[in-house]
Order: sequence, then structure tokens, then C-alpha cells
Amino acid sequence: MTRGPLEGARVTVAGAAGFIGTNLIPELLLAGAQVRGITHSRPLQSANSEVEYIQADLTTADGCGRAVKDTDIFVMAAANSSGAQVMASKPLTHLTPNIVMNALTLEAAYEAGVSKYCFLSSNTVYPPGDKVMTENDATGEFFESYNVVAGMKLYSEQMVQHYSSLSGKSMDTLIIRPANLYGPFDKFSPRESKVIPALVRRAVAREAPFLVWGDGRDIKDFLFISDFVVGLVKSLSLDLKNEIINLASGESISLRDIVPKILRSADYESATVAFDSDKPTMIPVRRISNIKAKKLLAWEASVGPDEGIRRTVEWYKNNPSGQA
Repeated sequence: MTRGPLEGARVTVAGAAGFIGTNLIPELLLAGAQVRGITHSRPLQSANSEVEYIQADLTTADGCGRAVKDTDIFVMAAANSSGAQVMASKPLTHLTPNIVMNALTLEAAYEAGVSKYCFLSSNTVYPPGDKVMTENDATGEFFESYNVVAGMKLYSEQMVQHYSSLSGKSMDTLIIRPANLYGPFDKFSPRESKVIPALVRRAVAREAPFLVWGDGRDIKDFLFISDFVVGLVKSLSLDLKNEIINLASGESISLRDIVPKILRSADYESATVAFDSDKPTMIPVRRISNIKAKKLLAWEASVGPDEGIRRTVEWYKNNPSGQA
């Protein structure tokens, strides 16, 4: 039997209790990897007996040292993140903890001889505008409300590239810029949820009126989490150094088109929809190119918004622990 590129590879996932980490670990196991999951204060959402779990504080050198020990590939999926309300009212929340974690995990991975470091960045690093953003379009200009988080992400990307291109010994690096991800194990709480999980929570609760922040004309590229982790695992299998890849559907859609899909999946099509332009919203248009991912990975999204939202609503209804 032919071995897959990740067969037997020792892969560490930082943020194993989070949305991405929880969905990524089963896909890595399917690829034959030996997986270690790093957690901190958040409890695991789904434990797996095949995974070695370590609790570590990645804002400390000691915690990072334990996290990267005996690792071939390190995936930095740990981050301090939140929804639009926190980004608008307390943007510095995302700055210091993330810069510290990213810098210390990079240093620890490099010193420990990790072969590949994968950083999960963000599409916020792209400038405003309705252009379809390719991997070469990060100019350092950001949508105003993204200034702090996008600046942090782009600076972290630059740190990652330094360790790949300027270091004395080799450490391959991979930077992934995801579309707007959604799906099972996402954050659904009012404080932390992003747009789709927030709307799903309100629809399942049969909120009346059904409130949508902003005017609903925001256009975003939404990607279901199962498609994302498949693309990420394919990316980790690449034998390439210092690579940046968008993982996106390539098809942007407005919130006004998303809302009926959520209401239909939640059996709440009778809802009275109200748009509140006084609430904080994010960039009005975001389009993302997935051409590079198609060429390099032979990958593209397979779950459309109707099916993805249906699965998300179904999971949310059946998982009270995901509703905190």
C-alpha cells in the first residue's frame, strides 16, 4: 500500500479545543498522522483516544517548548478571537496575546528542529475593495475596523517568513488565509460568535424580530469547515517552502441571501427580519481567489451554503454544549 504524505508524521495542533482544531484533528488522523493536541483554558469539545493532549500556556516559553517537542509539523490554530462587537469595542484584545503566542511558538519550533510551521492567518490582511484578492494582494492597507487584527496577522506572517527565508537552518513555513469559516464546533455565544453562528443561534431561539446587524448587504466568502480542513491537510502535504495559500470558496454571497437559508434550515421562515444599521458590522465586500489552491492542491469547496448551513443548524440544535 502506498503511504500518504502525512502517514506517520508527528503533527501538533495548537488550539485543539477550538473550532478549527476540533475539526482538523479527525482529518489529520484519517491522513495517518500521529497527532498531538495543545489546549489551554478552554475544555475539549471532542476528545479522541488516538490523540496525545497536552495543556500548555503558549504565552510562555516553557509552554511552547513542551508543545513543539518531538514534532514534525506544527499547526498554529490557537488564537484570541471574537466577533464583530468585540472587534469594534475592544480591538486591542487581539493584539498582545496573539503576537506573543505567534512569536514564541515560532521560536520554539525553530529551536526544536520542527520541519514545518503552519500559521493560520486571515483574509482581513487584504485591503478594502471589491477586487478578487489573490495571495499577492496584501498591501498593508486594511479595512478600518480590521486595523488591529489585520495588522497583527500580517506582522505575524512576516515573522513566519523570516524564520523560513532568513534563518540559518531550514524550517519550511506555510501561511493559510481562510475565507469566513463556519460549521460545527464554532463559537455560538453572543460575545464570541461571528455572523453565521450568531444568526443560527437567533434563528433556533426563534428570536422575534429576527435581528441582523447592519443592512444585510455585506458580501463575504463563506467556507464550510469540512472543506477547509480537507484543504488544510492537503496544504500540509506540500513539499514547498515559504508558501501562502488562500482557502476559500471563490464565490461570495450577501447576508441577505444567507438569512433565508438559515431561517429555512431552522424551520423559522415566518420570522420578521429586522436590520439594525446601528450595530457594528465589518467589511462590506470581500472576494477571495481560490485559483492557487485549485492548481497546487487540486482542491475546491464541495459543500455549498445551503448544505453547509443545514448541517450547522442541525449540529447546533443537537449540541447544547455548543450553545454557551
